[in-house]
Amino acid sequence: MNIHRIHEILLEEPKYRFEQVNKALFEEYISSWEEASTLPKALREKLEKECSIDIKAEIVKQGKTEKALITLEDGEVIETVLIRGKDKRNTVCVSSQIGCAMNCAFCATGQSGFNRNLSSDEIIEQVVFWNRHLKGDEEKVDNVVYMGMGEPFNNYSEFIKSVKFLNNPETMNIGARRISVSTVGVLDGIKRLAGEKIQINLAISLHAPNDPIRQSLIPTANQYKIGDIIKAVDDYIRKTGRRVMFEYLMISGVNDTDNNAKELSVLMRRPLYMVNLIPYNPTDNTRFKASSKERMEEFGSILEENKIGVTIRHSSGQNIEAACGQLRRDKKDNINKS
Repeated sequence: MNIHRIHEILLEEPKYRFEQVNKALFEEYISSWEEASTLPKALREKLEKECSIDIKAEIVKQGKTEKALITLEDGEVIETVLIRGKDKRNTVCVSSQIGCAMNCAFCATGQSGFNRNLSSDEIIEQVVFWNRHLKGDEEKVDNVVYMGMGEPFNNYSEFIKSVKFLNNPETMNIGARRISVSTVGVLDGIKRLAGEKIQINLAISLHAPNDPIRQSLIPTANQYKIGDIIKAVDDYIRKTGRRVMFEYLMISGVNDTDNNAKELSVLMRRPLYMVNLIPYNPTDNTRFKASSKERMEEFGSILEENKIGVTIRHSSGQNIEAACGQLRRDKKDNINKS
């Protein structure tokens, strides 16, 4: 979807056309300009010719979790995930880059390397796709999380542009507090987000209680030391008053011991800090195994004993290769082999 080009075409039209187009695209979630019955035929034909709204995608289903591969105009492929909640609230996980430069040892995306940043239109397209998908069930996307392929803060300008578009009452109208972004700890991005006049949720991909373990999992973490991240987060909280979630991927024998939990407790004993324990979703990297459910609960209990707010996320996506980047990598491998 080329939203910028749509805007350019509408500049030649009466101002009320913007409202009609926004309603058709972002409320009715049309899949073709022919469905936009409020627009004159000549305008529909021009829009269809110059900026098609067709989205090429392939869905893999697994229970309440669905994953899609979207093929972009240049042939590149990105991943996005829909998580259907028990309360019929739907969360979409979006990608912000094709590949990722962070090279995290546990991540299929990192193993594939970095290709390019996504435009804000390409990020928004992922949410539009799922809203079209949900339309038949008379449901919609309620929450958006920037936790897919890529490091959002390494594509900050397009990331924040897409956030403001999603939040805009005239377009997607998704509440700011229903939008979350996860970063590996890019300090400049944390600082810039603190200065934005939009109250989205911030999550830090921590995954370790100390720098040596973290750098073994995230090679680029030597640029983002834990102490520096904590200082940046403390400053963010002072400026925004917003709670910050620290994501902690549980990997057996790597970062899940009792001592790791005690060390993490010391780090996290601050106002408005919260820890989210996440089970490791296996990739083809045989170095790592997921911590057992029992180990995760014991680890969480130690945090709770130290008065740390903690939640435990239970995985539901292994059957669709939900570890970020797996499906895109496998599709590219298949294309290369054919």
